[in-house]
Amino acid sequence: QVQLVESGGGLVEPGGSLRLSCAASGSTFSRNTLGWFRQAPGKQREWVTTITGFGSTHYANSVKGRFTISRDNAKNTVYLQMNSLKPEDTAVYYCASQRVSATSFDTWGQGTQVTVSS
Repeated sequence: QVQLVESGGGLVEPGGSLRLSCAASGSTFSRNTLGWFRQAPGKQREWVTTITGFGSTHYANSVKGRFTISRDNAKNTVYLQMNSLKPEDTAVYYCASQRVSATSFDTWGQGTQVTVSS
């Protein structure tokens, strides 16, 4: 079973950038689909982006062109580069892993807070 630990969150001004990291341990995840989700206060958790085991990426319209997901299988790490941040990007960001045999994301990290404010 994969364990996921996010890092890199913090406070940033509008227009700024942050890079989140999610390190996996316990099992290799090179074939897994990996994703980032976020949950703002008072709102439901929403999907942000995914990257498949083949490297295909998909983005929510709200972050397309600003966020970039990438993975380094040698380091068992997935990244989320966030540029041109907006106050509405403020949320707790979670990474998640979906095994090849699974029909949904089945392992989640504990989350990291991102706050965009001047």
